[in-house]
Amino acid sequence: MAQKAAKQLAARNAQLLKRTHLIALSLHGFFLLLRLVLFRSQSTRSTLTPYLLLSAPALLVEFWFERIGRPKYVTRPGSSTAELKNSGEDLEAKGLTEYLWDVLYWTWGCIAVAAVFGNRAWWLWIVIPLYSVWLAYTTFGGMKQGLGGLGGADTGAQATSNRQKKMEKRGGQRVQYR
Repeated sequence: MAQKAAKQLAARNAQLLKRTHLIALSLHGFFLLLRLVLFRSQSTRSTLTPYLLLSAPALLVEFWFERIGRPKYVTRPGSSTAELKNSGEDLEAKGLTEYLWDVLYWTWGCIAVAAVFGNRAWWLWIVIPLYSVWLAYTTFGGMKQGLGGLGGADTGAQATSNRQKKMEKRGGQRVQYR
């Protein structure tokens, strides 16, 4: 079967995007229903301003996922079936994609909490920039530790493995000729 992996990725991406859009639509509808219909004691402007401002990153991430992850099909003339042209990027990839999913999920949580408890719940959103700073710090710290032997560091102070220590005890490496 040709392009089996690409077809599986396309199906997985399409399902993931469908679920993501349904959850986002439900959460935004839930927020607007509660805040604008049931809890009308606050003014509409003071409710919608933080909502629009702080839910915008999640909407941008969602549209970005739609752009890079949506499979593209092409229908050839004279054919009734569509052929997979591009399966899209893997939406379950590590790295930046994983971080963007974290931003999306946390923002969804903030929307749900803000819908129930009010505008003060938007302060939970501050965790996202703090998490970004923490990720950058740990990434830089790991990179700094990994590059410890470079940049003028004392190479004699590097740790030697047990195998290297045993070899040095025996008088160094011995080469056997056949």
